[in-house]
Amino acid sequence: MSECGCSQASGKMRCYDEAVAQLLAAAKPPFRTEILSIEQALGRILAAPVESAINVPAWDNSAMDGYAFRAQDITGPGDRLPISQRIPAGRAGEPLQPGTAARIFTGAPIPAGADTVVIQEVCEADGGFVIVKEPPKPGANVRKAGEDIKSGRTILQPGVKLAPQHLGLAASVGIAEVEVYRRLRVALLASGDELVMPGDPLGPGQIYNSNQFTATGLLQALGCEVIPLGIVEDTLEATCDALTWGAAEADLVIASGGVSVGEEDHVKPAVEKLGSLDLWKIAIRPGKPVAFGHIGQTPFIGTPGNPVSLFVTFLLFARPFILKMQGATNPLPTPLTLEADFDWPKPDKRREYARGRLEIGADGKARVNIFPSRSSGVLSSVAWANGLAVIPENQTLKRGDPVQFLSFGELLS
Repeated sequence: MSECGCSQASGKMRCYDEAVAQLLAAAKPPFRTEILSIEQALGRILAAPVESAINVPAWDNSAMDGYAFRAQDITGPGDRLPISQRIPAGRAGEPLQPGTAARIFTGAPIPAGADTVVIQEVCEADGGFVIVKEPPKPGANVRKAGEDIKSGRTILQPGVKLAPQHLGLAASVGIAEVEVYRRLRVALLASGDELVMPGDPLGPGQIYNSNQFTATGLLQALGCEVIPLGIVEDTLEATCDALTWGAAEADLVIASGGVSVGEEDHVKPAVEKLGSLDLWKIAIRPGKPVAFGHIGQTPFIGTPGNPVSLFVTFLLFARPFILKMQGATNPLPTPLTLEADFDWPKPDKRREYARGRLEIGADGKARVNIFPSRSSGVLSSVAWANGLAVIPENQTLKRGDPVQFLSFGELLS
């Protein structure tokens, strides 16, 4: 990310780097854990190290189908050795008799006395003998015991989000269960009398509540347990009641809408009444009125009500905060540096997170284009995009300049 340089130019607004650092500093580490089978642990955050009690491979084994022998028994091309045994995978052979070869298959244990495997493609079987046309180097095609993993080694560290390869790695050393942090419980509410649930008819001035489904999907993608608080009417009393109930039931409360300064925006004053508002107004676009605070001891994040602003600010603020609360050690995304396929001629005092699309050109080069509209109400733009282009505050860009890109491939997982 570009360095924060917007505090002075933006008055009371905080820049993204300062704001997210404050959020992460306030994210308390998790303390509740549970033991799950590896079949159930996909996507969970590991709470305890996983160590191997065995070597992998457990014994020297063949990397190829071929013939095992002692290197000293082959002196040159065309040498001929009797085949003394056949060793398929899953079976252990007898010690190799000097001056003989063992027919061996991939993964099978190397018999005692053998030290080299020649691949079958350069051999010729002749009755009970094998003719080695191209002798390999001594030790060729032998996978040594412990070559991948040695007994006692830690193979997975706490804080890793368990992906399929991690589960496979645990299984490869015989681990059947892992200790993970419990799912984070997140209470979710939407503020606004204009909101209607999909399936119900729209009245005058009403819109469908897309934010609930966007936010629920984002939370579920992070492995959270969602507690829906529904649509809260635009009154301070109703907002306080919903936030109080959510804070008592959840580890985190998230609200969409009601965090600005309009007469019908009750979330911000409700949080200030029930607890504390520690952060408000961030120098980014979209999503300036992001709020962070506490309702009692329960952390609270408030996002703008515009659907794009909710989507973007969730990825930038709620996602790393949630990952940190879940025990992840690297909650911030890793930006890619790519070539801009657009012009940005007018600098902005706020950092822009433009809806971007990474595309591969006819020349095979990756470039980033951006959606033509900056409106935070155009939800179709985030369906069009596959990431966010980061345009630093007070800077211009021209086509061909380097630009940082945050891929949805990482942000939505």
